Parts: sequence; C-alpha cells; structure tokens
Amino acid sequence: MKTLTSIILLTLSTFFGNAQESEEKGQSITVTIENITNNNGHVLLTLHNEATFMKAAPLKSEKSEIKDGKVTVTFKNIAPGTYAIIGLHDLNDNNRMDFTETGMPKESFAVSNNPVLYGPPQFAQAKFNVTSQNIEMKLMF
Repeated sequence: MKTLTSIILLTLSTFFGNAQESEEKGQSITVTIENITNNNGHVLLTLHNEATFMKAAPLKSEKSEIKDGKVTVTFKNIAPGTYAIIGLHDLNDNNRMDFTETGMPKESFAVSNNPVLYGPPQFAQAKFNVTSQNIEMKLMF
C-alpha cells in the first residue's frame, strides 16, 4: 500500500511540476469581445501564423460561451513569434462561417488589430508580435 501511495504521489507531483513548468515556457494572449449582438451560439477564436492564416488549420483554437454579449478567451503557452487571431460568432454552432448566396458572410467576424476590411482579411492587417510580455486585446465584431 505504501508503494502504491508513493507511486500516485510521485505521478501527481510530476504532472503538476510539468504543468507549472510548461506554463512558464510561453506567453498568454487574452482576447475580449464585448459587442456581441446576442448570446446565441458560441464565439470561435483561432490563433494563426502567416502559413495558416485563412489557409489551413489554426495553431490553436478556443470555443467560448457568450454571456451578456461578451466573451474572454486566453491562449496559453504561446512561443515568441508573429501571429494573428480570427474571431467568429458562430450563431448556429456548426463550427464554420456561413455565407450568403453572393459570398458575403452571414455571421459576424473580426481579426486582430480590428482593421477596416474591404474584402477577405489579410495577415499583414491582423498580425502582431508576441515577445516576452503577455498580451491583452479586444476584437470588435
């Protein structure tokens, strides 16, 4: 019984030690969206680098419930580099953006830096640098 207890304690201490260590390996990016028109569906937030932006699966993604027209999501353990974030109000919870017959988005979306868009977002408009500081940003739908 002592051996089993020792193994469990060792395993737990290793797990929590590694969890704490990995927390310290990167920065966090906290994203807040406050102007959501209703609480229907969820907000999807995706983190991209230039290679994945609007082309491939995100580096990280988060899905958040909307409360009182607001969400706050934190991406953790982000290595230094250049990134962009895309946010989508997924009204019907189908985990993708829906479009009209003419190709216009049916659901609200935003990208980091909140640029005024005249067409699909570009990485150059949305990019930001992660260095040695945690980042807090607001997106506007």
